[in-house]
Amino acid sequence: MTERPQALFALAAENIPQIFPPDVLARLRRAVDIDPALVAHDFRAPHLAEALARTEILITGWGCPPLDDAVLDAAPRLRAVLHAAGSVKGFTTPEVWRRGIAVSSAAEANAVPVAEYTLAMILLTGKDLFAFRDLLRVRRSFPYGTVVPGIGNHGRRVGVIGASRIGRRVIDLLRPHELRVSLADPYVDEARAAALGVRLRPLDDLLRESDVVTVHAPATPETRHLLGRRELALMPDGAVLINTARGSLVDHDALVEELRTGRLSAVLDVTDPEPLPADSPLLDMPNAFVTPHLAGSQGNEVARLGEAVAAEAERLAAGGELLHGVDPASLERVA
Repeated sequence: MTERPQALFALAAENIPQIFPPDVLARLRRAVDIDPALVAHDFRAPHLAEALARTEILITGWGCPPLDDAVLDAAPRLRAVLHAAGSVKGFTTPEVWRRGIAVSSAAEANAVPVAEYTLAMILLTGKDLFAFRDLLRVRRSFPYGTVVPGIGNHGRRVGVIGASRIGRRVIDLLRPHELRVSLADPYVDEARAAALGVRLRPLDDLLRESDVVTVHAPATPETRHLLGRRELALMPDGAVLINTARGSLVDHDALVEELRTGRLSAVLDVTDPEPLPADSPLLDMPNAFVTPHLAGSQGNEVARLGEAVAAEAERLAAGGELLHGVDPASLERVA
């Protein structure tokens, strides 16, 4: 291809400098012809008509407007959408797939910091770090040199719910540690679990057998309150629940009841609703560690999303195939 494909940004303009810092933007512009100053906030805006008519590649991200029939009619040359974020459900429509437009997502890149956060929390909660930090703040002293019973990560049992991109990466990050890892996922068979190096367990058994349960399943109607009162009651005393997926997967009322007994602990980076009401008991419970949806790409990590998009643009410009194309048939069971 002698000429660079025509491209257009369609995302919140304030995010562009973080997702595409100068070196990443320069790489993208070597692959496609794109004006960083022209950003589609509303595809119906008259000044975008000419740009849309010649656009072959849309570079999307958080804040992209829906790609409905009218938008696609106005962009007859559009052949690919490169999404500089995770899920594409919020802006793609059935018409995108019907027209055969290729869609790529940076979900693989966004999985990296979520998995790193999860690994950190698994190891830190294994030491009961947050409780002992609070205890030291109150007592102002601690009997140093003594062995603290009941904590530690040697042989700790970790249950992973969902072999999603993030779930698989978490499993990879856990390998160097002396942990026993199990997986619950209705779409994974024994052979696939063995290839991942984990034991495949029914969800109820995984909950009974795990010292820490980490959630990496998608939010679908079927997974709403996947962990409710009955399921949480299966977890052993002292177990920890980590949720970096979606808040709707956990019944928060049931979780509060369990946490009030002191039987379980929880690390929640996602909640339902999000953000939590100011009077939510989860914000004050000593055995609930709540963070404001920080596990995904933040700060310097978002440039990784731009790098993923730039690499996809290079493949298209060279006449190649997308590496991280989205399969519309699997949309119902992915995040």
